[in-house]
Amino acid sequence: MRIGIKPNLVAPMEAYWGGTTHPEVVAGIVEYLQEKGFSNLVIMEGSWVGDKTSESYEVCGFKSLCEKYNVPFLDMQKEKGAPVQCGDMTLNICKSVLDLDFLINVPVLKGHCQTKITCALKNMKGLLPNSEKRRFHALGLHDPIAHLGLAIHQDFIMVDNICGDLDFEDGGNPVEMNRVLAAVDPVLMDAYVCDMMYYQPEEVPYITKAAALGVGCADIRQAEIRALDGNPGAPIPKSRKVVELADAVEEVESCSACYGNLIPALDRLKQEGLLSNLTTRISIGQGYRNQKGLLGIGHCTRSFTCHLKGCPPTEEEIYEFLKSYITET
Repeated sequence: MRIGIKPNLVAPMEAYWGGTTHPEVVAGIVEYLQEKGFSNLVIMEGSWVGDKTSESYEVCGFKSLCEKYNVPFLDMQKEKGAPVQCGDMTLNICKSVLDLDFLINVPVLKGHCQTKITCALKNMKGLLPNSEKRRFHALGLHDPIAHLGLAIHQDFIMVDNICGDLDFEDGGNPVEMNRVLAAVDPVLMDAYVCDMMYYQPEEVPYITKAAALGVGCADIRQAEIRALDGNPGAPIPKSRKVVELADAVEEVESCSACYGNLIPALDRLKQEGLLSNLTTRISIGQGYRNQKGLLGIGHCTRSFTCHLKGCPPTEEEIYEFLKSYITET
């Protein structure tokens, strides 16, 4: 039996930063499986567009993990995709994923600047080639994420809720919770996470869409919840920096890395008292290709009067660019 383990290594940031899976959680899974006699294990992941999986693999502690337990690591950014029919949508899935007999998903419970939350369902996006990740944003994210659940079956989910960032996908504002969650239904898991983070599943459309496609159940009243320590733990605080910061942005089909670098840059400007002086809304995303405008971020807005090049530009580049724009205007 070939068993795949899928952590979240979105960017080269250590887990304490709140954006990536703790290697200790995956080590526990590997040790358990090897003790039970399973030897054909593989860890697979592809970082978001703009960062290299090879760097995340090392910085996040997975290189040493794989060497210690003699488990191969597959970089999905280096793989070609194969078309898979998912209901009425065709998606390109990395070929190695299609050869698995059993998949263990190890996402981080955290916020997301475009989809509000990211957990079990969206973590499968790391098993796509970069070109398909970009296409997901052009398709609107929610529909393809929901359909992705038809292409990649998750057999077991172990959610890292140790210190996920409740606002930013790549971390930076970790919230210590010190627990893990387990499930076999990714839709029910994500619906439960919505409840923990004070959202309704309907506010994260890919969850209800996935349920409608038959991927799983979105009604948490159907969940059987068991807390191993007898206490489900403290509630997640209502941290929502993204909501306020997003008011400064006009976003159309932007990629996660580009938008994900913009939001923390805006947060830095806010902390310095500069964001309130920005009177022009910032355009970002593939929907602005070949369009005219005033202020844009990224390669897709290269026809704008003022734009920052890069695909994606870094958080630091965005911060310096917008700081100069604000002070000069």
